[in-house]
Amino acid sequence: MILVYGLGRSGLGVLRFLARRDLAACFHDDRPKAEDLAAARALGFEPCAPEPGRFATVVAAPGVPIDHPALVALERGGGEIIGEVELAWRHTALPLVGVTGTAGKTTTTVFTAELLRQAGVAAEAAGNIDPPLVEVVDRPGVELAVVELSSFQLERVRAFRPRVAVLLNLGTDHLDRHGSLERYHAAKLRLLENLTEEDVLVDNAADRRVARAATATRARRAPFEPGADPRATNARAAARAAEAALRLLDRPVPDDLEARARSLPAVPGRFETVGRVRGIPLIDDSIATRTEAVAAALAAAPAPVAWIAGGVDKGAELEPLIPLVRERVALLLAIGRDGPRFARAFAPHTRTVIIDEPEGGRALEQALARALTEDVGSVLLAPLAASFDQFANYKERSRAFRDAARRIGGAAWTAS
Repeated sequence: MILVYGLGRSGLGVLRFLARRDLAACFHDDRPKAEDLAAARALGFEPCAPEPGRFATVVAAPGVPIDHPALVALERGGGEIIGEVELAWRHTALPLVGVTGTAGKTTTTVFTAELLRQAGVAAEAAGNIDPPLVEVVDRPGVELAVVELSSFQLERVRAFRPRVAVLLNLGTDHLDRHGSLERYHAAKLRLLENLTEEDVLVDNAADRRVARAATATRARRAPFEPGADPRATNARAAARAAEAALRLLDRPVPDDLEARARSLPAVPGRFETVGRVRGIPLIDDSIATRTEAVAAALAAAPAPVAWIAGGVDKGAELEPLIPLVRERVALLLAIGRDGPRFARAFAPHTRTVIIDEPEGGRALEQALARALTEDVGSVLLAPLAASFDQFANYKERSRAFRDAARRIGGAAWTAS
């Protein structure tokens, strides 16, 4: 009997996967939503108590911490704790490209899948982005899946082995979940644990931590140098990954993969100029919740920058940002729960304004209105924090930023 612990997008995807294989399972969720319960029951599954000793396999959703008391008890009772990525890998022969890192995962994943499709491969992007991997591996005609992998997913893989692994960077993130930088990096590096000489590792040659980990693996290395901005870096990594996957499939490799990647449309919420007001670019980087991603955004945005930051802090390091703030930021506009703390930290290095508005959309509107009274080179949303105090997720925050930009810009607004 399999226990699916946690519903939501991942858990329901797992239940659909199990139903297609007629595998016996039940589910448990600490705080189930009515619609998720109804969907699980419609698939033929019923809720059950997470009793230690009853389950050989427990498939835990990424949102359930690995040290959750119930998971610890289940493991002590003999249950193997895995995630949907491991489950999918065990039940498919589909070759996988696995992508992880502190910043740039989604863009690299999306770009790699698109480059492969342009080269004639029926490739799908999956994993930490929609849809879950368990949905993609059963789609008819799919030849390969490019999988974005979070630290939450990787901390519960066991034998998972992508044929191409992409390690973009190792910075600071999710310390509120993992407890220490060492544990966070250890989770990320599980991507490399089962690689063999037959596999390829695409690694960031400029990241000391990545390079050190790469030298310890048995896989063939295909290192890349970062580009001038996040988009260029992601394009370069995607080109290397697509090349490795095409060679794996014995397909012709176009000689302009990186140029093709650079021409792909930006993924919403990831350093995208969404419009201009009186010529000032408004840049949406809602996904930039980590120090490294924010540093790259601050370095790439036209200076002087009006920087909108704040939300729920995940343990971001502030000290490394101080030189960039001092040199390039004209004004910090602090929103959300932890915005005032960011404002206090950076106040010695730039002017700061705290937007004391609890509703997310209105807070962004007020921040934009204030920013556009300044003589700035750009307005940048790079929150350095999670969105959950004011928005459902970073995508909703991205949409709210665009909506606020259009309202504030009025007749002066031009879409990009």
